[in-house]
Amino acid sequence: MAGTNRDLGQCVRQGTFRDDLYARLNLWTFTLPGLRDRREDIAPNLDYELDRFAEREGTRVTFNKEARDRFLAFACAPDAEWHGNFRDLASSVTRMATFSPKGRIDLDGVEAEITRLKRAWSSGDDTGDQLSAVLSPEQLDAVDPFDRVQLAHVLDTCRKSRSLSEAGRILFASSRMRRTSSNDADRLRKYLARFDLSWSDL
Repeated sequence: MAGTNRDLGQCVRQGTFRDDLYARLNLWTFTLPGLRDRREDIAPNLDYELDRFAEREGTRVTFNKEARDRFLAFACAPDAEWHGNFRDLASSVTRMATFSPKGRIDLDGVEAEITRLKRAWSSGDDTGDQLSAVLSPEQLDAVDPFDRVQLAHVLDTCRKSRSLSEAGRILFASSRMRRTSSNDADRLRKYLARFDLSWSDL
């Protein structure tokens, strides 16, 4: 069984995916609608993601009723884009839970997250799609939501840079000024290796 967010038939026509591999995979094909087309799944997954957060962090966080109702009204609205599907939702819940005062996600926390999501969607900041371009689904699932944001920024900087050294100078500019980093390229190489990535992958 294999999963992808790409149109493999189109990738074969463009020469970016092997036609013989596509022929082997293309026995049965099922299209799974994105989160924006399955809005009835959002409410139960809020509880699921909070359970995952409690298991991971050892801290139980809940919504107060007003905050939960506000977030669901936003999340289920027709203009909620959810580019990264359930990964996008998981990251959103993780952020709200992490910054919740005394284990309760309140209205202020929800409003701050709604603002962040709207800004990200309008600017085309799609962390899930950025990472899925270089990581397999299994690799992406192994990366904590907190690390995904940082990794997406690093990859974006790498793609805009002409070399590993240039990207390293940009990413480690502050520590270099404090003379705590002697080799920016090596530091960046080691960071990428944490995720089984190399400069050539980008």
